[in-house]
Amino acid sequence: MLTPPPAKKAQSPAALVLRILALLGILFVFFVSLDLMGGAFKLMGSGFAEGLLATTRNPLAGLFAGILATSLIQSSSTVTSLTVALVASGTLDVTSAIPLIMGANIGTTVTNIIVSMGHITRPDEFRRAIAGASVHDFFNWMAVIILLPLELLFGVLSKPAAALTSGMTGVGGLNVLSPLKAVTTPVAHWIQDLLFSNGIAVLLVGLALLFVALRYLVVILKALVLGRSEGFMHRFVFGKPALAMLAGLVLTVFVQSSSVTTSLVIPLVGAGILTVRQIFPYTLGANVGTTITALLAALALAAGAGPDELTAVQSGLTIAFVHVMFNIFGIIIIYPIPFLREIPIRLAEFVGELAFRNRVYAIIYLVGLFYGLPLLLSFLF
Repeated sequence: MLTPPPAKKAQSPAALVLRILALLGILFVFFVSLDLMGGAFKLMGSGFAEGLLATTRNPLAGLFAGILATSLIQSSSTVTSLTVALVASGTLDVTSAIPLIMGANIGTTVTNIIVSMGHITRPDEFRRAIAGASVHDFFNWMAVIILLPLELLFGVLSKPAAALTSGMTGVGGLNVLSPLKAVTTPVAHWIQDLLFSNGIAVLLVGLALLFVALRYLVVILKALVLGRSEGFMHRFVFGKPALAMLAGLVLTVFVQSSSVTTSLVIPLVGAGILTVRQIFPYTLGANVGTTITALLAALALAAGAGPDELTAVQSGLTIAFVHVMFNIFGIIIIYPIPFLREIPIRLAEFVGELAFRNRVYAIIYLVGLFYGLPLLLSFLF
């Protein structure tokens, strides 16, 4: 039976207002950072684009680059937002960006594994915790193994994503954030002028602002939402798979970090309060919820784009929709079929048993899968 956490003190109205104002300020910084990165890629010109495309032209190289980048910074939102900015600026094409997005989906699960290491001194807890953490990894790997070849052969992700983009363009959906763009663009241009329109300097400042914005976006949203949601989650969420999936999706949309959402339940699995089977659908919902960041970034970059930029910004929105499609299609293909649904669960439990026998296996799993193997294969491909 699930044990509810102790009640938390309600936020005062003044504290709530301050957090909402802080949230608006952080969102402003987020949109300015996207403007800066888009401008930086244009300033660096075709030579930079050709060099980048050369490194991601091979789909496997792009996949492993996405895994490694996300594992290093532990934020798929940063990597996917950056990828959207690259595509929207015309620096990267949709075909080359898709493996990067898939790799980011795998790399983001490294946070769960690191959280599970907190149980390493207690063998039984560690066995359960690392199993709970790795079920997310194995599902994402399965989705890539199934969907990457289908995308390369038939465009199963890019074609519906392009259709959605075309539909939004037809109804004026690209201008949904135009009023905000009118405020952020002058600030981005001012910063660009301060940096003497140096492409590398503008990119570095844009990246720094993106990191700061996403970091504090998670902190503020967590303070606003998570404390109020934990009690509900513990009592009602994990009884039915559909509810668990919905909870993972909604909570991740609000918190803007699947790492936070999924890492929250790992200690509960380690303590034996929840099982791997119970949290599996919850992690799948978090997978879908985390795609909202890239979609928001794409809409921000598309807002107010001129006719000469329209094709590129539409491509940015297409890659954001690809991210959504990848996670939804992965769930549709794998979860309803009992045999396929059992594979990530059984593999996760196997990793848990290995870690129980010798904790060195867990270290090898963490370092090898998320850092060593992607680094090695990035060089090979």
